[in-house]
Amino acid sequence: MLRTAIVGLGWWGKLLVDSVHGKSEHIKFTVGNTRSPAKAEAFCRDRLISLVDDYDAVLSDPAVDAVVLATPHSQHGEQIRRAAAAGKHVFVEKPFTLNSRDAKAALASVDKAKIVLAVGFNRRFHPSMVELRDRVRDGRLGVIESCIAEQTAGGGANIQLGVWRADPSETPAGAMTGIGIHIVDLMVSLFGRAGEVHCTTTRRVAQHVDDTTAVLVKFNNGVSGLFFCSMVTVPSYRFAVYGSNGLAEILKPTLEDFRFSPKPDPTAGHLAIAQPELVHNPGFDTLHAELTAFAACIRDGKPYPIPAKEVLHGVEVFEAIVESTRIGKPVVVG
Repeated sequence: MLRTAIVGLGWWGKLLVDSVHGKSEHIKFTVGNTRSPAKAEAFCRDRLISLVDDYDAVLSDPAVDAVVLATPHSQHGEQIRRAAAAGKHVFVEKPFTLNSRDAKAALASVDKAKIVLAVGFNRRFHPSMVELRDRVRDGRLGVIESCIAEQTAGGGANIQLGVWRADPSETPAGAMTGIGIHIVDLMVSLFGRAGEVHCTTTRRVAQHVDDTTAVLVKFNNGVSGLFFCSMVTVPSYRFAVYGSNGLAEILKPTLEDFRFSPKPDPTAGHLAIAQPELVHNPGFDTLHAELTAFAACIRDGKPYPIPAKEVLHGVEVFEAIVESTRIGKPVVVG
């Protein structure tokens, strides 16, 4: 059983804990640390998690095997380096870091300490995403032409001054850090290195943060990508990959619907539609999947299934998107 500390007990940190609490034979949370302990006392008491005063107490505890970081984004790099120096395995929420310099230093510390590093791109584990990735890689979609994605959520209008998510240095490029970072990761995992990005971001509803973001991506292999994300509208999700043999798409915020529309018979006319293939994957807990995978990698001495080179390149793409927002022009990645 992997004995784990949760660092950061806001709403997302609590979701991570509850995804495995009483549900896993491989990982459990035993220690917690947060900037607002009074808000987490009852939660931790009910789950037999010991609250400690600071991060040093977590890292010096010999009964803690790993740390899970659900902390403000700007803190990730230093916290990873300190955990690596203490010999603790690390699971860190996305974005990994806010710039490539910090990412490289964190990855170097992980490599030196020979610990397992996991980044919280939970959507990679969903069966619908696995199905899509398999079809892209084995050629069933044919030549990949383009990818179009949208991910939206509510709640952005409720972000108030004084909380870290209202700090533009913590959440640059509008909806990128909370939402768009997932899309960037999935595109990198499917299509490889990106060469150029062009981002526009606006503040339509939220009072204190930019809330709506659109990004055009050119990949080095010729694939084009386009995505839109917003924090102030109806929750929605679509991730669509267009290939010469058909269209594959993942639908719904839960990712539970996978649909493949094959290329129709060319003699049937230019508006003909072939019967789509539908795969339904309801009720899959991606948080449970990513945390149990983290524990399994530590147990088996294997690297986490999201390679470090993809983590780093995702940060490079993110960094270029932020710069494109600042200057209002396309930016070369890396």
